[in-house]
Amino acid sequence: MQNGAGPAFLADCPTRLAVEIISDKWAVLVLFGLSHQPRRHGELVDLIGGISRKVLTQTLRRLQQYGLVERRAEAPRRVEYSLTDLGRTLVEPIEVLTNWARDYGGAIVDFQEAAEAAAPARLARRVDLGEGRPRRWGRRATPPGLFDAARRGTAHEWTYSIIAPKPTGSGCTT
Repeated sequence: MQNGAGPAFLADCPTRLAVEIISDKWAVLVLFGLSHQPRRHGELVDLIGGISRKVLTQTLRRLQQYGLVERRAEAPRRVEYSLTDLGRTLVEPIEVLTNWARDYGGAIVDFQEAAEAAAPARLARRVDLGEGRPRRWGRRATPPGLFDAARRGTAHEWTYSIIAPKPTGSGCTT
């Protein structure tokens, strides 16, 4: 490993392009979904939970522009997507990442749950001590989905209510 700013930190470095591609959660899932066989658009929507048709189309087009996915139209309404030879080179690294997630995903969830459990106590302490508004996460006053914050009167008066029950399982089958 290099000390200081090496070639990977340069704007035109291929490493940055690779990280840009794999940092998109939908791109990795689409690539993994196509790793075993060509699939149609609807099959990918069903396979990848939570992705909209519009986002899937955008992701497939972006992966086509990178040369990782090929679109094959056999008939006007019969379009299949498959990995190119270049796209198949990413299957092994994605499988390694998937195995890592299987092995250590539970530890990450444990840390997240501990942070969520500590967050209400920290926020309550700050408000009780009269330290003003709680720290902001983006445009929200609290972590997204954890609380609903409503401002009443001055900036020092905030009320909180839990708006989303915590899921009991991850639902992940990989």
